[in-house]
Amino acid sequence: MKHLSNRIFGEVATPTNSKSMKVVKIFSARPLHTNEEIIHYYPRHVETGKLMMNLRSYGLFRDEHQDFKEEMKRLRELRGKVKVWRRLQNKKTE
Repeated sequence: MKHLSNRIFGEVATPTNSKSMKVVKIFSARPLHTNEEIIHYYPRHVETGKLMMNLRSYGLFRDEHQDFKEEMKRLRELRGKVKVWRRLQNKKTE
């Protein structure tokens, strides 16, 4: 009766060792691509970055690293060391 009950309810019908039970447990578990905990594990970096850039343009967020890069670029321009694309540089000389 136990054997029939196990077959009806999708459990292991015959006695198995622990290794085989591990495989049975893996296959009886929910598939990984439908598991919400795995799908939404990583934060939304692209959307967060765009949001922070918009907030920065409105003056509501300070990105000190971006401020530093812009300041270094401004100082390079003041010293006359602006990086120019070669393609643009060739068009100006022609």
